[in-house]
Amino acid sequence: MVERKEQSVESAEINADKHEDISESIESEGITAEQVESVKSELEEMKDKYLRLYAEFENYKKKTAKEKEDLIKYANESLIYELLSIIDNLEMALKHSAEGNSEALHALVKGVENTLRELNRTLDKFGLTSIEALGRAFDPAYHHAMSRVETADAQDNTVVEEFRKGYLYKGKVLRPSLVAVSKRAVKSEQ
Repeated sequence: MVERKEQSVESAEINADKHEDISESIESEGITAEQVESVKSELEEMKDKYLRLYAEFENYKKKTAKEKEDLIKYANESLIYELLSIIDNLEMALKHSAEGNSEALHALVKGVENTLRELNRTLDKFGLTSIEALGRAFDPAYHHAMSRVETADAQDNTVVEEFRKGYLYKGKVLRPSLVAVSKRAVKSEQ
């Protein structure tokens, strides 16, 4: 606290010295009081413009921060809207399944198939695609091997079974496929 007071006193003394130096310099150069007032008014105008610009910039920062927050908050709004019809279809399928007869069961299966197709189409529209794994060469960037299966039917390191589908989101692996990978069967000589 004492240091701050000392610094304030020193600053005041320096400012006073500068003011005296400026006054002396003005007198020695023959600048009139009108010119000094003109410079002071220009300085006030510049200060006012600076403060207004600073306030506008602060308002701009707040506005862009709010827009960014809203963008993040509602980024998935169109996706959610597209999923609402799928929810409607699933609810309708459950309603019809309560009827319990074989015709209702067949209708339920058909409804779930249609709903799954619509869901995949909607997700594809937003950049989600499934990873084709079965029969392809094992690629650790896209597949996660859960087991190795000896087989004579497939090439070595080929995906022979898919336990869970993998997905890409706009070209980036969102979830790798869980797969079983082939291993050439060793022929035993007897």
